[in-house]
Amino acid sequence: MRFKKSVQMITYMPFFISTVVLVAMIMQFTARETGVINHALEFFGMPRVDFMAQPHLFRHIFVWTGIWQSMGFNAIIYLAALSGISQDLIDAAKVDGCNRWKRVWYIDLPGILPTIIILLILNVSSLVNVGFERIFLMQNSFNIGVSEVLSTYIWRVGVAGGNYSFSAAAGLFNNLIAFALILIANYAARKAGETSLW
Repeated sequence: MRFKKSVQMITYMPFFISTVVLVAMIMQFTARETGVINHALEFFGMPRVDFMAQPHLFRHIFVWTGIWQSMGFNAIIYLAALSGISQDLIDAAKVDGCNRWKRVWYIDLPGILPTIIILLILNVSSLVNVGFERIFLMQNSFNIGVSEVLSTYIWRVGVAGGNYSFSAAAGLFNNLIAFALILIANYAARKAGETSLW
């Protein structure tokens, strides 16, 4: 029970705290002199690494922290969808001799498929809206070559540079692409199955 509660706290916590606090935690974990990860590397005889100054490590840090941040919310959604599956189906499958993997494949996945499709449609627009806050807070002069995305470029050139018409046009273009992606994903989901947003 203690292990279960610890895992729940570690996975749910990042979704409910501010992005600024999350990035501050990441900076503390990866700090060269005081970071927990560097202490572990030194304990195992490896040299300390300045993670935020290594451009090739930025993508890994960004992707894995994004997964950590959204894992708790997605787990809550999928657990709620799984709780809506009829227990009679599961009991009948057990009586028929289905093992756990067959129950997952033939009962659980079809039961949560509408939820998967709806979340996929809603998350398609994030392909162009990568997440300004986390990237902007993690950017520095060492990793800007790999951390620059459209939203940070719009801020740097348009807002910080005073070119407001450019930032408005680029933001509109970004939102039009995101809207088109949502329309395409919704159309594909409606054609492939019975679940769609509209």
